[in-house]
Amino acid sequence: MKAIQQKLLWVTLMIISAQTVRSQDIHFSQFNEAPLLRNPALAGLFSGDLRLQSVYRTQWQSVTTPYQTTSLNGEYKIHVGNSEDYMTVGAQVMLDRAGTIAMSATHILPALNYHKSLSEEKNMYLSLGFMGGLVQRRFDRGKVTTNTQFDGVTYNPGATDGENFDNASYSYFDGTAGLSFNTQLNDNPDNNFFAGVALHHFNRPSNIGFYTAGKTRLAPKWVYSAGARLATSEFSYVTFHADHSQQGASSQTIGGAIYTYKLDSEVDPVYLIHGGLFVRAKDAIIPVAKLEVRPLSISVSYDANISKLNAASNGRGGFELGISYQTFLERNSTSRNAVRCPRF
Repeated sequence: MKAIQQKLLWVTLMIISAQTVRSQDIHFSQFNEAPLLRNPALAGLFSGDLRLQSVYRTQWQSVTTPYQTTSLNGEYKIHVGNSEDYMTVGAQVMLDRAGTIAMSATHILPALNYHKSLSEEKNMYLSLGFMGGLVQRRFDRGKVTTNTQFDGVTYNPGATDGENFDNASYSYFDGTAGLSFNTQLNDNPDNNFFAGVALHHFNRPSNIGFYTAGKTRLAPKWVYSAGARLATSEFSYVTFHADHSQQGASSQTIGGAIYTYKLDSEVDPVYLIHGGLFVRAKDAIIPVAKLEVRPLSISVSYDANISKLNAASNGRGGFELGISYQTFLERNSTSRNAVRCPRF
């Protein structure tokens, strides 16, 4: 009986979330490892010509069937003509699977970002980025359980679920636009700052939901981002990241810092270790650790839940694993020896 009630509760929550989608965007605790999800104008803000990143998240395993999300993104930076301008082309792919009814979402979002140089003396760029593509959502109708299948004594899986879904899947086009500014601080090219703002779902996709009668529209979401990297010694630096997002009546703020130590060289290190802490306001404390053996890096984090769900989760939240590949390419237009290029 208790198991049936739990299933019914989670099915109800999933259906409600499918209809009230104003604040249901996917997010990661290692948001700094998924820059295109923050703002397409953050594409290309790295030292290198090519960057590939992936973040995998599993969440709520202690409460229900775990939610699993995978993000894949790639960025390729191109020098524009004889100017100090750059262009970045990239793509964001995201796969999400949630709950007992296997509700899934697939995002395929190409991205383009143009970096306009604002200084002839140091790295200072204004960037305009766009990202847009197809999103598909679906669930497994065969895994849905409702109270119409329960006669008060026993559960009958062969009985109709009593729900009138027009389709078990739907697709829509989604678009995001953003601006960012990044600049070198003082005379040290390793000291950098960036700030940006992005408008997600600017096209306000309609008919978002499995019940078409509601004609639900996806509310736009504003994301404000900032970060700074500051050297603390010849062999170490601290990186700060923060995001604030607002979608309809819902908002989220996350921020923190990561300390980095270079193990082998102060100028062009290969081995680096990183450790830090992020906080998602009123939700989780998130320790982060990262090992970098250039051009590869691997990072892990864990959400220690401090929200009202703590009583059910016992403080357990989400685990994340990040993998990144970042390098310069052997080509005529490489940014390896460029005095000025967008980076962070």
